[in-house]
Amino acid sequence: MADTKVYRASTTAPVNIAVVKYWGKRDPKLNLPTNSSLSVTLSQADLRTLTTASCSSSYTDGDSLTLNGEASDVSGARTQACFRELRSRRAALEAVDTSLPKLSAMPVKLVSENNFPTAAGLASSAAGFAALVKAIALLYELPDSPSELSLVARQGSGSACRSLFGGYVAWRMGDKDDGSDSKAELIAPAEHWPEMRALILVASAAKKGVSSTSGMQQTVATSGLFQQRISKVVPANMAAMEEAVKGRDFAKFAEVTMRESNSFHATCADTYPPIFYMNDISKAAIRAVEAINAKAGKTIAAYTFDAGPNCVVYYLEENASTILGTFYPVLAEVTGWKEGTAGIKSAVEIDGSLVSTLKEGISRVIMTGVGEGPIKTEEYLIDENGQAVKR
Repeated sequence: MADTKVYRASTTAPVNIAVVKYWGKRDPKLNLPTNSSLSVTLSQADLRTLTTASCSSSYTDGDSLTLNGEASDVSGARTQACFRELRSRRAALEAVDTSLPKLSAMPVKLVSENNFPTAAGLASSAAGFAALVKAIALLYELPDSPSELSLVARQGSGSACRSLFGGYVAWRMGDKDDGSDSKAELIAPAEHWPEMRALILVASAAKKGVSSTSGMQQTVATSGLFQQRISKVVPANMAAMEEAVKGRDFAKFAEVTMRESNSFHATCADTYPPIFYMNDISKAAIRAVEAINAKAGKTIAAYTFDAGPNCVVYYLEENASTILGTFYPVLAEVTGWKEGTAGIKSAVEIDGSLVSTLKEGISRVIMTGVGEGPIKTEEYLIDENGQAVKR
């Protein structure tokens, strides 16, 4: 009798925001980077992807993915690479133990939901591919460690390899041609430095002008600064950042974070023709952070920008009233502030022109902090009959 059972597994996966940036590929097909990177995994209470992976011989339409209620294309090379790799790992288990159901031969149905805007430049592809890989690995009951699974997720989206861990995570660039040593590893778990917080100022939830992938290729091809960055700047920043995290040294963490963001955006500006991910709103946010640090007489806030205008401000819980008390009076109208923020008294007054730029340009805020890696869950987006759950 044919096995028509519906097999299912669900996981959530987090967003990560790099403090030492991944920018540039040495092998676009395998998503191998030109440099190592390091990130902070953010709390899934605020930013997460929930994915259910399911397979059944009764699925007649082949592999499919539904993202936020819309059918999504799975024919792309990156998604296919993840499917192929995970299937071959399951097939190896089935070859050893012939009593196992032949899941590797069945079509896979994926249903996924984000609790944040997908193209807002909030590393949605990192959480998305981490969740996809982890959900299928759970479905297939693979014994692979997070680091081994990061090799698969990397092929979907480079930064996704870092979302397979919580806390503070390094993606080692590796030097092998096949990419077998280009994977993520844990520098320190969330509980090592749990006081880390992030305030994300969402500048615009519009899709960006130049995609990261094509932007990287242009930079690698045309920027003179880029070679200096990958040979000197990033290795020094990686070493300093690992030290800062292990020693819970916020002043060092902050300086490296800001210098690193500046270095990355300088190479974008040095690309020919130049790429500008940051805008006037981004620059106003930088000035606001500088005003906070000047008033404190020490570095208590750090800005960083990925390939987009959103500002991520890192700070420690002990300085929350100063950071939030500076931005809340300016941005009280936008959504995303958590309960109790309104009660924090006004802290650092920022320049009037900056205030108007931020007021006009920031559409929402996200208050979050360091958090855990993927979490297996009993919350399913596909029911026992293989149908997407109506929510």
